[in-house]
Amino acid sequence: MRVKRILSAEKQSTNQNEVDLSQITSLIQKYKTKKGNIIPLLQGTQNLYGFVPRKAFLKISEEANIPLNDLYGVATFYAQFRLNPVGKHIVKVCHGTACHVQNATAISIALEEALNIKDGETTPDNLFTLESVACLGCCSLAPVMMIGDDTFGKLSGKSAVNIIKEIKMKENN
Repeated sequence: MRVKRILSAEKQSTNQNEVDLSQITSLIQKYKTKKGNIIPLLQGTQNLYGFVPRKAFLKISEEANIPLNDLYGVATFYAQFRLNPVGKHIVKVCHGTACHVQNATAISIALEEALNIKDGETTPDNLFTLESVACLGCCSLAPVMMIGDDTFGKLSGKSAVNIIKEIKMKENN
C-alpha cells in the first residue's frame, strides 16, 4: 500500500499549483520549534487544503528545518495523509472480513466501472474519490460503504451504483 501511495504522489494533479502557501505560515511558526512536530504540521496542512501539496512539503521542510524525506516518510506511512486532491464525496468501501465474505469486491468493481476510476482515484470532475478500507465497524450491515458521514449497508453492486447516481443527480440540480 505504501508503494502505491508513493507512486500516486508522483502523479500530482495540476490543482497542486493553485494552492496559497501563505495559509501555512502561521502553522509552521507554531510548530517549527516543537519536538514531534511532523504529524501536527502535516495534519494542519491537510486541514487547510484537503491534502498535503508538494509545494507545502517544500515550504515546511525549508522553514521548519525538517528533512524532506522525513516529511514524506511520515506522510506515506500513515494512511490518514493524502498527497493528492480528493473528490467532494469520498466513497469508502469496506473490505473487512464480514464485508469481504459478503462480496465487497463486487461493490468495488461496480463502483469502479460506474465512476470510471480505480481504487484510490478521483473522478475528473472532482466529485468522487473511491477508497477501499479495512473496516468501517458496521459488520452487521455487511457489505457496507460510507460516503461522507452516511453509511449504506446490505449492498449489492447495483444498489451501490444507484446511490452514486442519486448523489450525481442532486449535485447537478
